[in-house]
Amino acid sequence: MKYVDIKDLENLPGKRLECDDTFSFQCHSGLDCFNLCCRNLNLFLYPYDIIRLKKYLNITAGNFLDKYVDIVLRPSSFFPDVLLSMLENEEKTCPFLSESGCLVYPARPDTCRTFPLEYGVMIDSEKDSVTSEYFFRPPDFCLGRHEKKKWNIKEWAADQDAFTYNKMSVLWADVKGLFHKDPWGTEGPDGPKARMAFMATYNLDEFRDFLFKSSFLKRYKVASSIRKKIKTSDVALMKFGFEWVKFFVWGIKSNSIILK
Repeated sequence: MKYVDIKDLENLPGKRLECDDTFSFQCHSGLDCFNLCCRNLNLFLYPYDIIRLKKYLNITAGNFLDKYVDIVLRPSSFFPDVLLSMLENEEKTCPFLSESGCLVYPARPDTCRTFPLEYGVMIDSEKDSVTSEYFFRPPDFCLGRHEKKKWNIKEWAADQDAFTYNKMSVLWADVKGLFHKDPWGTEGPDGPKARMAFMATYNLDEFRDFLFKSSFLKRYKVASSIRKKIKTSDVALMKFGFEWVKFFVWGIKSNSIILK
């Protein structure tokens, strides 16, 4: 997922797709390029990706982060990006790639589901609006783009079960976009406030322990109905975490979190 300024929209690579535009694509094991796209990737993982992957692998979010990701803080942002670590072999393959295909296919990340489309969030700073944009951008070696099967955006998203992933990515983009400005001050991006923000968005098992095992619920008023949801639902907890980061870091008021 990219953050796109409306002024740069027409200069981006790939074919921009409107809702009813179609593209040709079909991926299958009969293609000579099968699985070539699962190598040497800068594959960004978003909070909902971590939820699905750690559940599928039956491990904690913390264990997943320790074993499978690279955490990178880029100069243009004040919140780290989380990327899937490639294996240390000659081709730098995805850690979940086997000869027969993807080992975590039912829980594959948003970026993998959306491929060969590239999904972006367009920011219009003048109108203070955020909209979704799609670009058809398969790599040159991809033979699937020459197949006869045609799709539009909605058909492809439905076929790949990507609607929920895309929706959750937009929610995350709303939070991540705030970090184009520095909220940390002298504390810096490695300070306790920044570590709290990362835990509340990516390390949800640890965040849940913090909420229920610390003095948090004595200091903040959270409705009993919300407490019940976040105790058992990772998705509800993730959304709560997004609100908490906005409130804790940026001072944005929340109906779910009230200081006592």
